[in-house]
Order: sequence, then structure tokens, then C-alpha cells
Amino acid sequence: MDERRRNTRSKLESKLMLKRLDKEEKEIIIDVADVSKTGVGFVCDEPLVIGAVYETYLTIWTKEVLHAFIQIVRIEMRDR
Repeated sequence: MDERRRNTRSKLESKLMLKRLDKEEKEIIIDVADVSKTGVGFVCDEPLVIGAVYETYLTIWTKEVLHAFIQIVRIEMRDR
């Protein structure tokens, strides 16, 4: 598969806490696959909605916590 990303992605073993802003305040733990300055790839057991915005707290390898807001732009259904 050809790489189409404009920014290099880094592998990161961490967890994100997601909280949807426009509906319920349910926190979801996800497994981060890769991160770049323009996106986060992750695996999640909960159904998410394209276009929804979530508040996130990403713990990076230096144990620093980054507070960010992400919007779901693509979903791939996979078996775990």
C-alpha cells in the first residue's frame, strides 16, 4: 500500500480517554496505533460517529499529557 500521508506518523503505545462533546459524557479508552501532527490512528471497541468531536488526553512516551480535540473523519471496521 502506498503512503499518502503528508506528515510522518510515529508509533505510540498509549491510551486516550475520549469524551464526546455534543452528547453523553461517556469516557472511552482506546489503543493508539500512530500519531502525527495532523492525526491520530487508533483502535476502539465502541462505535464512533463520523463528524463527531471528542475531547482527548493523550499521554505520550515522556509521560507528558496533551489535551486536544479530535474529529472523526474516517472509520475502518476490523475484527480484533
